[in-house]
Amino acid sequence: MQKRDLTCIGCPMGCQITVEFEGEEIKSVTGNSCKIGDRYARKEVIHPERTVTSTVAVTGGDKERCSVKTKGNIPKDMIFECMDVINRVCISAPVKIGDVVIPDVCGTGIDVVATRNIHKQ
Repeated sequence: MQKRDLTCIGCPMGCQITVEFEGEEIKSVTGNSCKIGDRYARKEVIHPERTVTSTVAVTGGDKERCSVKTKGNIPKDMIFECMDVINRVCISAPVKIGDVVIPDVCGTGIDVVATRNIHKQ
């Protein structure tokens, strides 16, 4: 049996959680003070995911770069692949918050969207 200690990021409490598991079967979750912690710990041990934030190059805009993020979480083990794609992108102004910059990044089903407005020069 494996054991993993985590600090929960599901709420401001920051509970110290211990998860015991075999393979992908969770045997126990302890230390959480709410259900959010239990859900977080189970997912983090078996299938961790993250939101990716970065910037992309912009041409013809009042800013040279535009902040972007994944619209949802992607598998943690795909972060570097996702960043490789993001780093190769160059978009043209104007850009509005929420515009899809990269649809279905790396086949995850998750879009990368703009998180700031960029006006044309």
